Amino acid sequence: MRSRRAALVLLLPLLAAAVQTSAALPFIVLHGIGDQCANHGVATFTKLLSEWSASDGHCLYCTVSLLHSLPSKHSSAPIEMLVIKLLSSFPREIGSGTWDSWVMPLQQQADIVCNKVKEMEQLRSGYNIVGLSQGNLIGRAVVEFCDGGPPVKNFISLGGPHAGTASVPLCGSGIFCIIVDALLKLEIYSDYVQAHLAPSGYLKIPTDMEDYLKSCRFLPKLNNEIPEGRNATYKERFSSLENLVLIMFEDDAVLIPRETSWFGYYPDGAFDPVLPPQKTTLYEEDWIGLKTLDEAGRVKFVSVAGGHLGISKGDMRKYIVPYLVDRSSSKTLWWSISDLVGVTWHAARELALGLTESDGAVLGSLSS
Repeated sequence: MRSRRAALVLLLPLLAAAVQTSAALPFIVLHGIGDQCANHGVATFTKLLSEWSASDGHCLYCTVSLLHSLPSKHSSAPIEMLVIKLLSSFPREIGSGTWDSWVMPLQQQADIVCNKVKEMEQLRSGYNIVGLSQGNLIGRAVVEFCDGGPPVKNFISLGGPHAGTASVPLCGSGIFCIIVDALLKLEIYSDYVQAHLAPSGYLKIPTDMEDYLKSCRFLPKLNNEIPEGRNATYKERFSSLENLVLIMFEDDAVLIPRETSWFGYYPDGAFDPVLPPQKTTLYEEDWIGLKTLDEAGRVKFVSVAGGHLGISKGDMRKYIVPYLVDRSSSKTLWWSISDLVGVTWHAARELALGLTESDGAVLGSLSS
């Protein structure tokens, strides 16, 4: 009798779920700098979200022939010649997305993703975006700039430098980082660096706002910061999101400041204090519609433990998965008895044997 009752207790929630479930929209994952879709962390992250939400997940990356991104061989500056020499030592085609995420201008990356989502038949009725670090800026550019693209319903951002960052993301000591260091010596807002180092497009030095607004090629446009260049369409498109989930990592040492994940940042002209998002001019004057979204209850400010992108499985389930399900469209789904018995047996076995899932970080504490 007890075993029958136990089985019934396990079956009831499954039967209830079987009567009606929500149709899930597809989603895309946009990885961070120096990463690639084939890497274990990103691949596992995408797979788990797809399984847990019962939605179709796709990790997208940007690639281009390296020949198109090489500096001019007519450059005379010694440091530019060093960059040319180092770049020329690599294969002409880097298909993983790792290299391009560093050296391809962000607008070009966004244009590639825009074209990809327009070509994907399964996204035609709408889709969700999950952004990782720098990938969030690409995702927002797709929302704001992509003419004729399918509608984006929910945007889930993990560790995104939305208001900029006062330091280039950590790199390391490899050959890529030698090239990055060489580029940085050319001045971050120079035309050359802006054209050959992706993070320069969102590096925002609060004590050098004049050069930032004048010469930074990407973030000022994305955030509608240029007074004479504000575009109402960008605001209209961004504020049309159903939900904007902004996840900040409490021990983030990559983004400076970490509050940029919530659109918080330093005031113009100083590195102190860090302004909460609601106290920034971007929010108060509603340049991109963040205030509009927030006042409508469609912005979720989430803080999780861990370093940059070090999200746990538990936090993934709690803060990401609910927004990968289209709760506005329900359909009836009847499971077969064999499916129910199989799932119930699996659940009972795990409970009996104590086979609980590890809640360690899926992506790890990354520097991208």
